[in-house]
Amino acid sequence: MDGYIGRSEERQEFRRLLQKKIASLVTVQGRRRIGKSRFIAECAEEADHFLSFMGLPPREDITKQAQLDAFAGQLAKQTKAPKLSLDGWPSAFQLLASQLPVSGTVVMLLDEISWMAVGDADFAGHLKTAWDMHFSKRQRLVVVLCGSVSSWIEQNILNNTGFVGRCAWQFRLGELSLPECVQFWGKRGARISVAEKLRLLSVTGGVPRYLEEINPARTAEQNIADLCFNPAGMLFNEFDSIFHDIFTRKAETYREIVRTLVAGARSVDQISAELDRARGGSLSASLMDLEQAGFITRDIPFDPETGRSRPRDARYRLSDNYLRFYLKYVDPVKARITKGLMKNTALEKLDAWDTIMGLQFENLVHANLDLLLALIGLDKKLVLNAGPYLQKQTLRRQGCQIDLLIRTRRSLYVFEIKFRKHIAVSIVDEVREKVKRLKLPKGQSVRTGLIYCGDLGPEIDGRDDFDFLVSGETLMMA
Repeated sequence: MDGYIGRSEERQEFRRLLQKKIASLVTVQGRRRIGKSRFIAECAEEADHFLSFMGLPPREDITKQAQLDAFAGQLAKQTKAPKLSLDGWPSAFQLLASQLPVSGTVVMLLDEISWMAVGDADFAGHLKTAWDMHFSKRQRLVVVLCGSVSSWIEQNILNNTGFVGRCAWQFRLGELSLPECVQFWGKRGARISVAEKLRLLSVTGGVPRYLEEINPARTAEQNIADLCFNPAGMLFNEFDSIFHDIFTRKAETYREIVRTLVAGARSVDQISAELDRARGGSLSASLMDLEQAGFITRDIPFDPETGRSRPRDARYRLSDNYLRFYLKYVDPVKARITKGLMKNTALEKLDAWDTIMGLQFENLVHANLDLLLALIGLDKKLVLNAGPYLQKQTLRRQGCQIDLLIRTRRSLYVFEIKFRKHIAVSIVDEVREKVKRLKLPKGQSVRTGLIYCGDLGPEIDGRDDFDFLVSGETLMMA
């Protein structure tokens, strides 16, 4: 569809960089397909000049020279430089610096920078030298380092002592908010139910590239069939593509880790036991890579009484809706999909669909926490802790699980998140029992809320049973 959707705060920040007289170094991280390159290109429209370079995708026989040759070709197409055979990145960056426009504002994007660095262990050092000697001296230049392999940027740029104090802005692009997602349905969106939109978002999440594939004239089921249960659909082979591009040889290992989280959040010990791998070392590093890549979230529980966090009890949640849907419903039947046997799949008939849909809806709510806080009139600055909460059962207290627990200095907010066709009055007693089991500090108030999509039982009285009733429609229209 026409126009660029979302990212208003990030665009405003980029605009401030363009207004500075000095050079700026920026890093952009985020999962594949989240729109990093597109975002920079949109921002660069306000600059006088835009130069963009991208590393070659990984393959078994890729070499440093191949990356240099690709860079030289891209440079020749965008400047007056001839296509030269470059002998290394120092000469490549020096040639690039010599071709920068002499006046005006310039945005220079080094995209998929970890691919560009293949075969050269000193790439980051060469880049740092080029920044110090050349790029930093060019006024009104914004150099953007962008990549889907966030761990490479973390290790080689953000945690590299050579780059300390040099980055003017480090940011991560996340999924679009629910109101921004709705815009991809265009004018037809007004005629499409919230439940149908959420069914589709249970697959795409707020990933812009996936949302661009929505055909508003077709139902959620038809769109999902086109995208996932069709061998030619974009999301049929997407999983293999993104895992290969980001994790290369370790793709299968990361795939197995993610698979353990399909049915719900897990602790490191649970993941370790399921995979029969040691808790520390490579497993911890792999979990960190998956978190930095934007696929999983590490939820650190906190004590409702004191607010103290408990890192040792952290649980990992599969926060990427596409990954869960793919691993649960597409991967096990790829052979049947290839034969065209899954084209008319009914979502409601998929195994454990209601449970999975509940987990996907929870992801959408957690990703839109700021919207929720605004809707209930709670200033974000007052929030001390927020996230899913699991209270383990002990000899002295009963266990309980809360979908979203928010803590301020004087109050606890207990939210239940439900996606069902019909939500029975029994939900009231369920939440009351959870509140009863919580260990609370003296003088602390408790407020309850229900975030839902579906028909509420007529017996549910929002005035007395819950302090807040927040529908999916309200979130989408916020």
